[in-house]
Amino acid sequence: MQSRVDRQLRALALAKACAACGARVRTIGHLTGLPPREALRLLFPDRMAVPRGRSPDSPEWYHGANLLHRAEASIVVALYRRLRDADFPAGEALVGAYRHYVGICQPPHRISFDRAFDLAAHTDGLWLTDTRSFSLVTCPTCHSEFLAAFGSVARSNDHCPFCKLVQRYGTDPRVQGAFPVQPLAAPRAEQLGMLVLLQCSFGSSTGQVGTSSASECQP
Repeated sequence: MQSRVDRQLRALALAKACAACGARVRTIGHLTGLPPREALRLLFPDRMAVPRGRSPDSPEWYHGANLLHRAEASIVVALYRRLRDADFPAGEALVGAYRHYVGICQPPHRISFDRAFDLAAHTDGLWLTDTRSFSLVTCPTCHSEFLAAFGSVARSNDHCPFCKLVQRYGTDPRVQGAFPVQPLAAPRAEQLGMLVLLQCSFGSSTGQVGTSSASECQP
């Protein structure tokens, strides 16, 4: 069992990580239990730097959001749920999932940390509510996980944002900009040499070395 000091240190570390992700004071309080005044004093000595604005309300927002927002929201929650399934505590799972999301998706990132918090809360019935509004369902066509109304079953890909992204990719510059094709790196000389050695080794073991491969393998 953790001591009181250990719990406080863990809460402060989580609060600092949340603030680095752009979390509002309200969100930090829900995740860590820190009183608002203490969070302000410790994390935002410059009061002009305190994140402001209306708190997200995801159950209504998600179903009316555009395709890119729904795709990125699904990515964040899918990452969060994987960490939760691996027995990470909810707060740490959310921070880890958000950092991963920021690392793999192109800026500008459409999902703020507070939005991710609200999505996770309404998926698991945590922090803000006891009611679950979302489920992660698996598309039967592309096998991607995406957010849907709680209790939904995906019997087709009609509501899968990732299938729709693929369908629009060739004609929609916004989709291309959000998910650019990554060029394949040219193999280095060392890598090419290893490929030749592997080819020679495979051919020698099977007795099927071709003429060109055999000449390349000779000293």
